[in-house]
Order: sequence, then structure tokens, then C-alpha cells
Amino acid sequence: MVKKDFYWGASTSAFQVEGGFGEGGKGIATTDVRHVPEGIADSKIASDHYHHLSEDIELMADLGIDLYRFSFNWTRVMGDGDQPNQEGIDFYNRLIDGCLEKGITPFPTLYHFEMPQALVTKFGGWKSRKCIDYFVAYAKVCFQHFGDRVKLWGTINEQLIVTAASDLNGNHETDADEKMKQMYQMSYNMSLAEKKTIQVFRKIVRDGKIGPVCSMQVVYPETPSPRNILAAKNAEDFLQNCFLDMSVFGEYPKSYCNYLNEKGWYPETEPADQEILKKNKPDLIGINYYCSTCIRAVEPGEDTSKLPPFYRNERFTLGNNPYLTKTKWMDFGIDPEGLYIGMRSIYEKYHLPMMVTENGLAYSDRIEDGQIHDVYRIDYLEQHIKQCERFMEEGYPLLGYSPWSLLDLVSSHQGFKKRYGLIFVDRTDEDPKECRRIPKDSYYWYQNKIKNTKKG
Repeated sequence: MVKKDFYWGASTSAFQVEGGFGEGGKGIATTDVRHVPEGIADSKIASDHYHHLSEDIELMADLGIDLYRFSFNWTRVMGDGDQPNQEGIDFYNRLIDGCLEKGITPFPTLYHFEMPQALVTKFGGWKSRKCIDYFVAYAKVCFQHFGDRVKLWGTINEQLIVTAASDLNGNHETDADEKMKQMYQMSYNMSLAEKKTIQVFRKIVRDGKIGPVCSMQVVYPETPSPRNILAAKNAEDFLQNCFLDMSVFGEYPKSYCNYLNEKGWYPETEPADQEILKKNKPDLIGINYYCSTCIRAVEPGEDTSKLPPFYRNERFTLGNNPYLTKTKWMDFGIDPEGLYIGMRSIYEKYHLPMMVTENGLAYSDRIEDGQIHDVYRIDYLEQHIKQCERFMEEGYPLLGYSPWSLLDLVSSHQGFKKRYGLIFVDRTDEDPKECRRIPKDSYYWYQNKIKNTKKG
């Protein structure tokens, strides 16, 4: 049974939706200068939300959502990171006020992949502890300008992904061992920045709630062999628990510490950090979930160097789950029950309420007679919402559900060939056209789902 105060929402992120490059005093972000292959759209126009703001708010209102999960672009609020940018602040004030006028609760995330390139140029970005102070100063500006109206906040989106992606964080170290060491140092610095941010938040937004947004990892062993079961446990510590344990408990899992010390990758810390890490706890956890992961033990002599950085680990590697249906854009396979399994596991460990902040299906949608018939997305969303309902019926605290994404966004690697939106954005990678908005069948399905749930 869905409670009356349950939030039905939809999600975006600033660099993937806004566009408006070079406008309104916005600084240069890491996402503006990253390498984008020829023939793939970049984020300079994206979905042109910057110029379609009023229209997009109207579409949200018509959809019937009562929560909009988005992100602030650090460089739109702070330019190159040093001083607040009033034009950028004004833009987000228009967005927040527009949502509130329609009865939509704004739920921003402070850091969703992009950061000022100037900070990377000056001192290596998150490699340096200097970045912590810049992030806290940026967060404070956001709390001061928006905290009177915004009461739900996310800190860092998918720390797992952003610490590993060089084109998002500026870690272009060529020595493989040193690059891994820096990756773990960056992650530690982000965690400390999150804790200091929560400390400031408590003083400014006293009636607000704040927490991390994690890339939830539902990890299955490829077989029931003890080696694969242990590999799956190790993977969960490295892909999820290290971030959430630090967010909630202020410390890393022991197995994580042991491995990093063995490799010489354990981050540099300072004695005063401990009190900050332990004292400042979040109020909620944002859950991003698309599919589960299958893990197996690494075979002797197996080369894992071509895998993403967070999988370069002698204790585990990617396996294959033959029980799930795979798609072009979802190699691991669709697993609705994994959403329930993962959230239950997280609640039993951390005892914090959750919000599903991302959940969606990518597809190369096409317009047919002016419409987009995305029955595959409807099926995906329906199955996952059922698992949310099951979770709540069993008494677990779930605050809301926001599919990814409100409208088609520029994918970080596949441009507009890979679409998640409830609303079609009429543009191609090569031609942005006018970015006309066309609600898909899934938009109308979700609209009815929200309406019927609220009636009940």
C-alpha cells in the first residue's frame, strides 16, 4: 500500500539536461571539456532545459509528479569555484519557485558528476584536500540561497562512478598503480567533504533532510562455490559498502582497508578527520538502480586491466547471470526483484529511510506518426514499482520513487542514441533542432499510475 505522503517523482541531472553552455555566467565544468567522440552529442546544448524551463515545469505538473529530483551544476552556481554567480543562482530560484508553485517538491543533488575544471587545473581537483573546502563553500552557498524552500537534499551522486571516471574528475594519471591510489584518495576526500557539508547543513537548513545518492549494487555470485560467494562479498564492499559505511558509520569496511593497505593505496588522512566522519550522519539514502551485478572469483593469471577501474581487483571480477533478460543498453540484464533485494539489504544494515532516485530503461526510441510507443519502458517501470510496493507493504520505509529520466538526456557516452526519458526530446546527436518535447506512452502511463494511486 502506497502511503499518501509518498513522493511520485522524476529525475534529471544538470550536465545531461541543462545545456546553456557559456550563458548566465556559468563556468567551465569537467563535463564541458571531456572527450566526446565525433558524431556524439556533448553537454553544451544537451536537452536545452536552460531555455525550456517553463515548458518543462508545465510538463511535470501535467504528469502529476510531486517531487523533482535534479542537480545543481557546481559551475553554474560558483563559476570557476571561487565566487557565487548570481545569474546561475537566479536560474535555480526560477526552477525551485516554479516547482513549488505547481506543488512539486524540489530535491536537488549537490554533486552529480560535473565540477569546475579550474579546480582540476589549479590543484588536481579531488586529488587534493583543497577541493574539500571549495565543495563545502559551494554547498553553503546553495543552503543559504535555497534552504528556505528546499528541505530534501542529496550530497554526492554515485561516488562509485565519479571517482573512477577520469573525464569527470580529471584523474589523468598515466601510471596504472598511481592512478588507482589517486582514485581511492579522491573517494576519501569526497567522503570527508560530504561529512563537512552535512555539518554546515545542520546549522543552516535545520528542518531539512540530507543524504548520499548511491549506485546500489545488488551482487549475486555466479555459482554457489565458496570462492564465488566470497568474491561477491568482496565486490559488495568495494562497489557499495565502502561508500555507505563511510556515509553512515564514518569508517570503511575492514576487508576494504586490508586490501588497500596491501596494495599501498590506502588514502592519506588526518587525525582530526575521525571526529568529523563519525559525528555527521545522513538522514536518508538515495537509491539509483538499473540492474543487478553478477560476480565470480578471478582465475589465476586472468587479466582484468581492461575492466572499469573499480573492477580491477584480484578478489573479484564480472560474471554472467543467465537468468536475466539482457538488452542492447543493459548487458547485465533486467532484474526488478533486485530492487527489492538491494533495498532490503541496505535498510537492514543502515536503518535509514530510502528514496528511489533513479530507475529506468534505455532504448533507442523512434517517433511513429508523431508518437513514441515505448511499451518496453512501461513494462520495466511497472515491474520495478511493484517491487517498491512490496517493500513498503512489508513495513520498510520508502519515501518516494523517481524514474530516470523525466525527459531524454544526453548520455555520457552514447549521446541521444540512448534514451531513458518519459518525454522525447526531438533532436539527434548531429542536429539539436529545436529540442521539441513529445510525451511518450510511458509518460501517460505514469501519469495514470500516479493519479490512480492518489485516488486510492
